[in-house]
Amino acid sequence: MLVDIHNHILPGLDDGAKSMEEAMLLATNAVANGMTHIIATPHHHNGKYMNASSVVEDAVVNFNKELSEKAIPLQILPGQEIHLYNSIPQDLDKDLLTLANSRKYILIELPTNHIPTFTFDILFQIQLRGYIPIIAHPERNMVFRKDKQKLYDLVNKGSLVQITASSLIGEKGRALKKYTKKLIKHNLVHFISSDSHHYVRRPFLLKDAYQYVREKFSEDHVTYYSENAKHVIFGTVFQPIPPISFKKTRD
Repeated sequence: MLVDIHNHILPGLDDGAKSMEEAMLLATNAVANGMTHIIATPHHHNGKYMNASSVVEDAVVNFNKELSEKAIPLQILPGQEIHLYNSIPQDLDKDLLTLANSRKYILIELPTNHIPTFTFDILFQIQLRGYIPIIAHPERNMVFRKDKQKLYDLVNKGSLVQITASSLIGEKGRALKKYTKKLIKHNLVHFISSDSHHYVRRPFLLKDAYQYVREKFSEDHVTYYSENAKHVIFGTVFQPIPPISFKKTRD
């Protein structure tokens, strides 16, 4: 069982797959990367796309039917990539989807150029409601890149982190590769996901990412990330490896 918790495979909902044909090609790419289960996470509330829970769930049912008819061994589960906004805690029981309907994990996207002042408060309120926020691709946020300690602070307060496979293996440049490696060394990564959008331009690449982790870190790291993704599907809580601060301590 190999799980991807963040991608844009559902056709016609956002800037991911544009058609069922494209989605099927992306699904084939996922299977080639060893995927068995995919949590589809179309953009929601990001200023351009609004994908209500009912819309996502209907799209998942239709897509699974197509996969079954074409004998593609892949199961799609519902989710959303929710752009951070003020009333997330109030909307959790209304029109927001937890990943795989786990009623536990919620994927949160922050802006790329700043960290809103209410970020810590919203993430804390989400946790008070019994949910666990997962920060999507923090390597894209310029504030986190300048000050890695801010990401440590979020993780230290209970949030989890997902980095993108393409960032780690260098597809997005040397700077992001170096940055994501540093996050791994400081135990600030809990998931590696594809964030795939297109079977050629932004494919899954998880096989390459896990192989890179295997070579540069350890097999235990690969097991940790893959098992964590299973916990998301099952809605079970796991104990993250304690994060390491970037602040130097005095002896």
